[in-house]
Amino acid sequence: MAIKIKHTINIRPKPTQYIMDAPLQRAVETALLFNQPLLLTGEPGTGKTQLAYKVADELSKQKEGPDFATVPLRFNTKTTTTARDLFYTYDAVGHFQAANIKQGEGAKKTTRDFIELQALGKAIALANPQTGHADKFRLESEVQGPSSSVVLIDEIDKAPRDFTNDLLNELERYEFFIKEQDNYKVELGKDSPHRILIIMTSNSEKNLPDAFLRRCVFYHIPFPEGDKMRDIIEAQLENAVTDQVRANLDEIEQVFKEIRKQVVRKKPATAELVSFVRALEMEGLLQQPKPDVKSWYKENLALLIKTKEDINAIKRFLDG
Repeated sequence: MAIKIKHTINIRPKPTQYIMDAPLQRAVETALLFNQPLLLTGEPGTGKTQLAYKVADELSKQKEGPDFATVPLRFNTKTTTTARDLFYTYDAVGHFQAANIKQGEGAKKTTRDFIELQALGKAIALANPQTGHADKFRLESEVQGPSSSVVLIDEIDKAPRDFTNDLLNELERYEFFIKEQDNYKVELGKDSPHRILIIMTSNSEKNLPDAFLRRCVFYHIPFPEGDKMRDIIEAQLENAVTDQVRANLDEIEQVFKEIRKQVVRKKPATAELVSFVRALEMEGLLQQPKPDVKSWYKENLALLIKTKEDINAIKRFLDG
């Protein structure tokens, strides 16, 4: 059987398609007002990461206030992440190897060439560019400043506990030191007209320290229900929403709610439902009268369900 190649669906929503309700918008505004990081929790797939792209896009369009970059500077947290990794990395092995290779005339590399700023370090440097920076590290051409930035620290709960404890001073002062450059100080500074908004996401896989939580604005994104869920889905559709489409979406949502009740391990979230509906739209099925919605779900279980136990449970429900 030949594999059919169809259209590619971009499941990441455009910033303009992201639905940000009033309580979430207020949390963002509070974080900006008090110059504190915004910590987001919620089920995977509820839009925590995409909020940073929405906020950066909105802030970049404002005619008053500091000039924000159009996309966030993103840092993906790992289980081995340390506090320094959020600001810069130093390629010690590469530096050692370069130091032991005979260089041509004028081609000798220095410590500067092996230091790369990471998301928050880059944001601080861009918000307060100084002449001394060029001698200490490189700033890529696409992020030359000065500018304000949204910094996304994704899945912060993956990091070791010491990661958040070690960030307390840096998050309050927006400063860091490059040890390999004689503790060269990079700071936002009181006189900088630019701002840094930090948005952190957590899947609540482990508890974060109280001292860290006290320094954050907190918001939990609940699983959307009712009109909010419908608004999210319709915002992602490319074609006009007709009465027939609305009727089919009603049935799709009802079956989806039952599926979430039946799963054993991982409930499908908003992101999976949006992808499912987008796939139906690409197939031209959403306009179909009297659809067999359960058959649609059975044909797309690979998109919605992520474990063998849940697949077995959902198949029994859909066949019942």
